[in-house]
Amino acid sequence: MDFKTKEKWYALFVVTGEEDIIKDRLNLKMRDGLRAVVPKRRLNERKHGRWQEKLRILFPGYILLNGCIQNDSYDLFRGIPGVIRLLKDNDGPQQILQQEIENICRLTSDSEIIGYSKVCISGGKVEVIEGPLCGMEGYIRSVDKRKGRAKVILNLMSEPRIVELGVTMVKPA
Repeated sequence: MDFKTKEKWYALFVVTGEEDIIKDRLNLKMRDGLRAVVPKRRLNERKHGRWQEKLRILFPGYILLNGCIQNDSYDLFRGIPGVIRLLKDNDGPQQILQQEIENICRLTSDSEIIGYSKVCISGGKVEVIEGPLCGMEGYIRSVDKRKGRAKVILNLMSEPRIVELGVTMVKPA
């Protein structure tokens, strides 16, 4: 799935845990040119003593909308079960800032799923060798080597949010 950063992006606030179901409902009712996206991330989780790979929602409770929203589209969202509201400002639907959506698109690299990044920690400095976080070291706040996760600060709707992304540790050369 291609993320188009040149088109307008919006956020729809929905019932947490039902993002994929609501996304399917939206895609059935929406017209051409407007689509719903639920970015996800791959994480390793330990359950019953075993590590398993899981897909988790990047921003629980939100669906990103790509395209142009008119007033009649807004009424369409209200009629779908699970949709709480479209985020708005004084001028109507609030757009996601270009820099914010570019960072999300960069992480997902033309899909809805954020994969693992290979990181190396040497001298207390985190260096991303390859993967979605490559070149985004400044956004990384901490790395949990045991869980294989990096806490990353991403903005959504001008609010900083800490999300955990999957990483693979590489020993320094």
